[in-house]
Amino acid sequence: MAEAATTTAPELAIERSFPGPAALVFKAWTQAEHLINWFGPRSHPAREVEVDFRVGGRWRACLRGPDGEDLRVGGEYREIDPPHRLALTFAWESTGFETLVTIRLEEVGDRTVMRFHQAPFASVESRDSHNEGWTSTFDRLADFLAAPGDAAPAG
Repeated sequence: MAEAATTTAPELAIERSFPGPAALVFKAWTQAEHLINWFGPRSHPAREVEVDFRVGGRWRACLRGPDGEDLRVGGEYREIDPPHRLALTFAWESTGFETLVTIRLEEVGDRTVMRFHQAPFASVESRDSHNEGWTSTFDRLADFLAAPGDAAPAG
């Protein structure tokens, strides 16, 4: 008797290191006045961000593409453990397909290591597209956190 093949939905895992303490990176992820400065890939920066930061609270962002098209995304905060862990749902309003994003932050010296996980994806192509978008988004986050003066969140 042949065993049934099992398939696992694609997942995305990204690890990045950012300047500053975990509390600073956590603030950047959780406060609308900071998210507006870095959320979204370089080609689709956020133009609006709304945050109801509590477990069960909703978040929403509008990203503007180079062609002027608006893409809306949002979700719900599922777990909040400052400054080490954050879990939230993520769904494009155009599709409604929901994934779970988990962010773990760990201080290593004067930097914070972020371990980002998102799953499940409907396809490998969708996962790869998100990988490209998040990579650009995290490049923007690194620039934001490294910015001098009032640009970055206060520690």
